[in-house]
Amino acid sequence: MFIDESIIYLKSGDGGDGAATFRREKFVQFGGPNGGDGGKGGNIVFETDSNINTLVDFKYSKKFVASNGENGRKNRAAGKSGEDLIIKVPVGTMIRDIETNKLLLDLNEENMKAVFLKGGDGGRGNVHFKSSIRKAPKLAESGREGLELKVKLELKLLADAALVGYPSVGKSSFINKVSSAGSKVASYHFTTLKPKLGVVRLGDEKSFVVADIPGLIEGAHTGTGLGDRFLRHIERCKVILHIVDISGMDGRDPKDDFVKINKELENYSEKLSKKKQIVIANKIDMLFDDEKYNEFEEFVKSMGYEKVFPVSVLAGEGIKDVINEAWKLIQQIPREELEEEHSLEEILPEIINRKSDWIITEIDEGIFEVEGQIVDNVLKKYVFNGDEGVVNFLHMMRSLGMEEKLEKAGAKNGDTIVIATHEFEYIV
Repeated sequence: MFIDESIIYLKSGDGGDGAATFRREKFVQFGGPNGGDGGKGGNIVFETDSNINTLVDFKYSKKFVASNGENGRKNRAAGKSGEDLIIKVPVGTMIRDIETNKLLLDLNEENMKAVFLKGGDGGRGNVHFKSSIRKAPKLAESGREGLELKVKLELKLLADAALVGYPSVGKSSFINKVSSAGSKVASYHFTTLKPKLGVVRLGDEKSFVVADIPGLIEGAHTGTGLGDRFLRHIERCKVILHIVDISGMDGRDPKDDFVKINKELENYSEKLSKKKQIVIANKIDMLFDDEKYNEFEEFVKSMGYEKVFPVSVLAGEGIKDVINEAWKLIQQIPREELEEEHSLEEILPEIINRKSDWIITEIDEGIFEVEGQIVDNVLKKYVFNGDEGVVNFLHMMRSLGMEEKLEKAGAKNGDTIVIATHEFEYIV
């Protein structure tokens, strides 16, 4: 089974809460603060694995969540950090934001390892809040939440050369002849149902990767015959090996086939149409009219291509010349960057719908509920323990402008204010 696209949900681990604990010592107020820090949440990490060549593992596994950090403990003991979640993917996997379709990470190298979503930091324990004024703080920080994101995994094979052409022109036979790819070969159309990679070796230190792309047909760039999915795998290659059945035994015109395939490449991507091509006239052993080959060669050259390579894959004739030409071009042509990567920090504001800073609703006569991003941020950042913690929370909300917002909302002296699970009397 070949799967080259999948949508998954990711979440890095939450940081653990800091502890608000105290030593139990005689003659020391509350025993003195000794709350430890919370542990950091686990990261989401992507790693390429050359032994994997499809995204089939993601067909049913759609949710990946890293472990949370542990809460801090007494005696200044820090919580244990959450373990990173390592997700292994094929080389050539691109990770996109599902909302904007922007590229976030391009895993285009072997043994590449990248931290994608960082885990939330652990909160500080109350030992950090001790001061000359506050000797026994009951305040500790909450752990930061991890990041969550829905992304699309998209696989584009990393091949130096790509074989293209109509079905049954000999692409599978060609890759089997020059490598050990083992593509399926038969006399009917569309025998190759998924792209295959093969390593072509010219010597001990001379080799390149070739991809056998399933046969394209007219309309492939719009999805006909799954062509648009197959065309994406050609985008990363340096050289295109364009195979044409010169014999015309299937009743097709080689010149017409050549034009139509190039048109599909152009319609799919301008970059694709400008890639260097090696034109291969296969089944030359089945052509009994030399004039037809001459016409084809002249036609191809009139379109700006320098040379046509006559080949019989079945007889093994002419293949060495093609391989040598491909190797020469691959050494000369740098692999181009497909598109710009966007940092996660750049993308997150576009996909996270923030609440308004203040949301104040009169839920009943004289009862106002206070919500919003500011309230959430404070509650996420701190752990408030006991009556003193509640007082500290109210002082903090007042300093952030809550009273002004309540007054604008129509709150009066003696009204009830609801924040999270707490109720307070509004006193002007």
